[in-house]
Amino acid sequence: MGKEKKSPKIELDGDQPPDTELDYKKRETWGSRFDFLLACIGFSVGLGNVWRFPYLCYKNGGGAFLIPYLICVIVGGIPLFYLEVAVGQFMGVAGINAWNLCPIFRGIGLSTLIIVFFLNCYYNVILAWAFRYFFASFTSKLPWTDCDPDWATEHCSKFDPASDNRCNYTHANNVIETGAKFNGSCISKTDADTRNITVYLSAAYNATEEAIGYKVEPVTEYWENKVLAISDGIHDMGPVKWDLVLCLLFAWIVVYLCICKGIKSSGKVMYVTATSPYIFMLVLLIRNSLLDGAKEGIIYYLQPDFSKMKDTQVWVDAGTQIFFSYSISLGALTALGSYNKFHHNSYRDAIIFACANSGTSIFAGFIIFSILGHMSVVQGKDIADVAEAGPGLAFIAYPKALTLLPGAPFWSIMFFLMVILLGLDSQFVGVEGVVTAVVDQFPGFLRKGHRREVFIGCVCILQFLVGLPMVCPGGMYVFQLFDYYSGSRIILFVAAFMCVAVAWCYGIRRFYDNLEMMYGWRINPYMAICWTVLSPIFCMVIFVLSTISYSELDYKRPKGVYEYPQWAVAIGWTMAAFAAVWIPIGWLYHIIRYGSSWETFQLAFKPLGLRDYQLRSQDKGERSLADLNRPNGYISDGHGVPATKSESTPAYKTALDNKGGMDNPTFVPSEQPTFTRL
Repeated sequence: MGKEKKSPKIELDGDQPPDTELDYKKRETWGSRFDFLLACIGFSVGLGNVWRFPYLCYKNGGGAFLIPYLICVIVGGIPLFYLEVAVGQFMGVAGINAWNLCPIFRGIGLSTLIIVFFLNCYYNVILAWAFRYFFASFTSKLPWTDCDPDWATEHCSKFDPASDNRCNYTHANNVIETGAKFNGSCISKTDADTRNITVYLSAAYNATEEAIGYKVEPVTEYWENKVLAISDGIHDMGPVKWDLVLCLLFAWIVVYLCICKGIKSSGKVMYVTATSPYIFMLVLLIRNSLLDGAKEGIIYYLQPDFSKMKDTQVWVDAGTQIFFSYSISLGALTALGSYNKFHHNSYRDAIIFACANSGTSIFAGFIIFSILGHMSVVQGKDIADVAEAGPGLAFIAYPKALTLLPGAPFWSIMFFLMVILLGLDSQFVGVEGVVTAVVDQFPGFLRKGHRREVFIGCVCILQFLVGLPMVCPGGMYVFQLFDYYSGSRIILFVAAFMCVAVAWCYGIRRFYDNLEMMYGWRINPYMAICWTVLSPIFCMVIFVLSTISYSELDYKRPKGVYEYPQWAVAIGWTMAAFAAVWIPIGWLYHIIRYGSSWETFQLAFKPLGLRDYQLRSQDKGERSLADLNRPNGYISDGHGVPATKSESTPAYKTALDNKGGMDNPTFVPSEQPTFTRL
């Protein structure tokens, strides 16, 4: 007989029972205590802080908007962010398995997985646009400075009287058209074409009409015609734009390279991607502050209008902004928390994160409105007329402002590099959230060899393919559809059920005891008040108000407002419903699988698969769904394995404990206190 083969030491995951034959890789943890905090900041502090918050602030009363915003941060933002992180850290897994904490709500894990999957598909398209502008900035003159005949239409104009060659040419029949100035006179468009003179605005009007047509700035024409090659609607998708396809592919390759080697390597990448944007933001703020009109722009940004606080829409905007900027209900925060060591102080990190996130939003407002103030002075327009939100700010308003600066290409490179870095870490943490959820569901298969790396590649390819329609001429309409329906109101719905699952079903006192087991001290009772009462009410009130104020999606363009057809709206609501429906489906699944008896109903609210170190003394021997159809005298150790009196400490437990005492999440003190108080 040969030597007996010894199994490698492993760390067990999820609700898998101890098995000495398993040989898959152990689950990673963060390399240092700062990696988790930087990952959270990198993921949540993104483009929404730069292009959404400043616009909402000026739109909803300037400095007065900070009052409802900060109230929403305290009532909803911090508690919900910390709840997701704490659940992931306590359970040590992500996705569906994380919600074994309360099995009846395991559908939450699937809902968040689908939401973040949709988000990843369209968020990387923004990075593709940013890369497109970044590469185009390596020139002596920014290409969107002037109306280029290659992409400009007859409506293109710089609004500069000194360089505007247009004039009103009157025909013999009193029909007026836009002609061109030539040698001190006005010639017709036909004559201008003969002389090779470009006229960027041309339309025939009756002599009684005052308007001569709408005018569009070069930066807008460049965005719509050159970058997007936008079509007339979602019904006209057209062929893919290969320059954007290559930029999208490049963005996905960068994301894959950042996360393929696991959480420890991507954590190191965060040291660059999460911190360097602040350097670029500071440089841009200093530069903008030296421009004419910067002071007026900042005053406009912060000047309070307290009458706006009576408007319910202001509170809806504040609440939804919290969910956007804090990345709540996406499942990625649970995944990030699951890589923490069991005793890591994530409570402290949640407070630091909130300060960094909200502080970045306010700081970004100074950058944006200092340049918008300068634009209003140069163009002679009110700031309200030049302020925009969303992609319009990043790819229209700010690029136009850059053309007004000396050394414009350099500042353009700086700006779009900042946008790329802000988006990159958000993107690869979002992808990590999808990957971690699935790998934790099938660890025995996906953690062997290089299967995890291959699986990450498959996820990136799949999301790249889903994003391809968004880089077609009709892609902007698809992008807006994803953004408006797949990840907006539904996250409020999911967050409310998260609070119910932990605070009311699993039990707020028990969860507080679990947190004390992790930290060695008891956190402030305020979180319990939020999770049980304030945060669920906050979520549902914002959800109801946003539903009441719902208006069907449209897309505003210079030539008019595009109304989405009903079949496209139906697709949008189908995406939203597909993400939310898994919570009630989870309830039906438990009834079908385990039956509808009173016992199975009670056990559906009991945690499944907890280890010894996750159990209070009074919880040991607690029955779960895994114990159904077993003898009445059966005693469970928490994960479906019978515990006997002769084996008070299982062999696998001793092997794991020998790995590192308190630094090891399986460490259990010799005497566990009985936790009963809040």
